[in-house]
Amino acid sequence: MAAAQGHFSDHSDGIRGTEKTAGDRVDPTEKDPVPPAFGRAVEGLRTARLRPEIEVDPTRPPQRLAPYAYALEAAVVDGEEDLADGRLVLLHDPAGHEAWKGEFRLVTLIRAELEPEMAADPLLPEVCWSWLTGAFEARGLAYGEASGTVTMAGSHYFGGLAERRPATQIEIRASWTPREGPAGVPDTGAHLAAWCDLLCQIAGLPPSAADPGAGTTSGAGVVSLPQRRGPQQR
Repeated sequence: MAAAQGHFSDHSDGIRGTEKTAGDRVDPTEKDPVPPAFGRAVEGLRTARLRPEIEVDPTRPPQRLAPYAYALEAAVVDGEEDLADGRLVLLHDPAGHEAWKGEFRLVTLIRAELEPEMAADPLLPEVCWSWLTGAFEARGLAYGEASGTVTMAGSHYFGGLAERRPATQIEIRASWTPREGPAGVPDTGAHLAAWCDLLCQIAGLPPSAADPGAGTTSGAGVVSLPQRRGPQQR
């Protein structure tokens, strides 16, 4: 699994040259543009232990969503096949954010392809959203102000592509405020692990024996999506 190293950004458009790499250590005694709380939150993401099916890579964080941001891309991999993929972004505003009701926010996008019988289930969007909240509850994580969308889009192929079977992709976009712990820092590593639980569930993998939710209603009690047929277009 790749080390989860990426970039800090204070979104100054390079004017002050304050961008730092995630591998840089934050010394609270130095005049550093990166707040120590944010540095520790990012370190929690970088050192999280994840399931072996998960591959994580750094990616450039979005601009102007918050004063500080860090982003990861992940995929559930089976051999050379990607079963599901997603992106997780950590946002930080030291001044606090009224809509977040906190200083930190996690934002995600998850995608996977569905088998036709699953795509026909009218309750699937509600089930997928319950998997998101259930992943947090299974690990005993406190969070607030959760919001998002679950979207299904179908593709039918014609002409030179007519031999391909119809495909349906599900997409989850969500954000939530992780509750801050000691020194005002949320347990970002645990939130990343819960997010990866959701990614594996969407990919059709059974709960891992090591998963805290494996023996709970929020974990093994929910049926995973069947594994999809082909690699995800990324």
